[in-house]
Amino acid sequence: MVRMLKTPRGIRNNNPLNIRIGNTWQGEVENPTDKTFEQFTQMEYGLRAGFYLLRRYISRYHLNTISDIIKRWAPANENNTENYIRRVSLEVGLSPYEPIRFEDKETMCKIVNAMVFVENGQRVDMELIERSYDIV
Repeated sequence: MVRMLKTPRGIRNNNPLNIRIGNTWQGEVENPTDKTFEQFTQMEYGLRAGFYLLRRYISRYHLNTISDIIKRWAPANENNTENYIRRVSLEVGLSPYEPIRFEDKETMCKIVNAMVFVENGQRVDMELIERSYDIV
């Protein structure tokens, strides 16, 4: 018997960073069925929203390290935050405490790529991530 794996919620919702409901976003689904997480009409919109939030974390809240960002994104009361930080840092090739700049597209796209994997256990196309960064 072949076992079919269920598509992760973030992928089904076109919200691969699992952004919670709370803001009004470009590309939101008109009649969402998920009462907890945003749903987008296209993956680019979900990724764009994620980049928008990350830019805000860095510029407004001065959360400019992978450690600072993940601690806010995935708090310890809901996640294994330390493992999340380790996984993203290892995959990106940066210390969890190394300062990052939003303007560094390559690094930001690597961070989002790693976060998508931690959130969903699967990847989205890196070209899609890079295009989404460009529309923020």
